[in-house]
Amino acid sequence: MPKALVVADEVDERLWTDAVRTRPVDLVIGAGDLPYDYLAFLASALDAPCVFVPGNHDPDLTGYTRYGGLSMKDGFPTVWPGPAGGVNADGRVVDVAGIRFAGLGGSIRYNDGPNQWTQRQQARRSRALERRARSRRRRDGRDVDVLLTHSPPLDLGDREDPPHRGFSCLHETIDRLRPKWLLHGHIHLHGEPVPDRVVGDTRIRNVVGHRIMEFS
Repeated sequence: MPKALVVADEVDERLWTDAVRTRPVDLVIGAGDLPYDYLAFLASALDAPCVFVPGNHDPDLTGYTRYGGLSMKDGFPTVWPGPAGGVNADGRVVDVAGIRFAGLGGSIRYNDGPNQWTQRQQARRSRALERRARSRRRRDGRDVDVLLTHSPPLDLGDREDPPHRGFSCLHETIDRLRPKWLLHGHIHLHGEPVPDRVVGDTRIRNVVGHRIMEFS
């Protein structure tokens, strides 16, 4: 049963030390808006793979490709700004530590910052992600285990202010992919306990800060 350290939005200084080695896990999951150096440190200190999606305060990773450790952009070698060794799941279906992830990063568009999408733009991205998930399922019979997003679905744990509205398209993505989990960040808890939300067979969890989770 894989065990993961799941992090989003808020750096915990207690984890950014060698003390994190006392929390053995099989992988690190990032739901956005964290320094990439922080994710890289966690993965290195824990000797675990890292899978993540970018948040609206993270650098834009669009256009980067990676082949055997070499990063490319526009056909030229370049330095990848993401976390060293991290797997960017944004818009992709990836298998990490025995778990199948489908990822959609970013937030609703509210200014000209990176990783922001209108409802229509994110809907197009989500449909493309669904097609990739179905293609993978036809090849190997496996479903998506975790839908990893930065923002929550609309009206399921989001906020009323414009920057923190959720994405309406995620309702259809949940219905079509039926993941066991949807993990998201973006909505700060401010010390308040927030219960999981359940839609069909999918449990939706706000992972701002850090959590240890086990996946069956």
